[in-house]
Amino acid sequence: MIPSRQRLPHLSATAPLAAILPVGSFEQHGPHLPMTTDTLIAGAVAAAIHDALPADMAAATLVLPPLPVSCSQEHAGFPGAVWVGARALGGFVEDLAASLRHQGIGVFAIVNAHGGNYVLANLVQELNLTAHPRTLLLPGRDHWAEALQAADITRSLSEDMHAGEIETSILLAAAPDAVALPLPAADGARERPRLTELGMAAYTRSGVIGDPSAATAEKGHALLAALGATGATEIVRAAVMVAGDDS
Repeated sequence: MIPSRQRLPHLSATAPLAAILPVGSFEQHGPHLPMTTDTLIAGAVAAAIHDALPADMAAATLVLPPLPVSCSQEHAGFPGAVWVGARALGGFVEDLAASLRHQGIGVFAIVNAHGGNYVLANLVQELNLTAHPRTLLLPGRDHWAEALQAADITRSLSEDMHAGEIETSILLAAAPDAVALPLPAADGARERPRLTELGMAAYTRSGVIGDPSAATAEKGHALLAALGATGATEIVRAAVMVAGDDS
């Protein structure tokens, strides 16, 4: 989902005030979802956030192309996964933030759809020690909790962490052609105490951790609407804070 409607004449009339960066990955997502699942989800959530912004704020917000490869080392036990190291991902995002700062953009929202990108949380902390841009990492766990409730999904984000009901529902809503039917049954260990050390292959044979068979497009639309609303609220709040800092 690469943004295709932002052009210089439009942006020159309204100087960019914020930017949204979707961050995905390229890794297995079971037998029914594509390797690009996290990138598609990041793009869909970023678009939902942008659509939920007030019109004047949306006109002044850049939606950047998704970052399609990130830290997927935990998927090394499955064929096809590619990744970059934490330093490479952090350095890229840090340089991008510097380019936004150079243009005077005050808010930088990172929409991360891959749980293995632990480095982003530390990077956001560090970036916020500087003046601008004020950097957000979205969606937060509280945003996900609200979205799961809105979609009537009872499994937690941890219980349904990979290629399950949550991710499959979002793609059924946002990119249905990317989902292969029939949907597989639930799989994967609910407790994964050594995931960081042993990787995904130690806890699932199919690559699924969760229950894709429970997914529906309706749940996906509800998830995207909720994540869009909470993400937009965070960006507006950050923009107000930046305006206060500059006054």
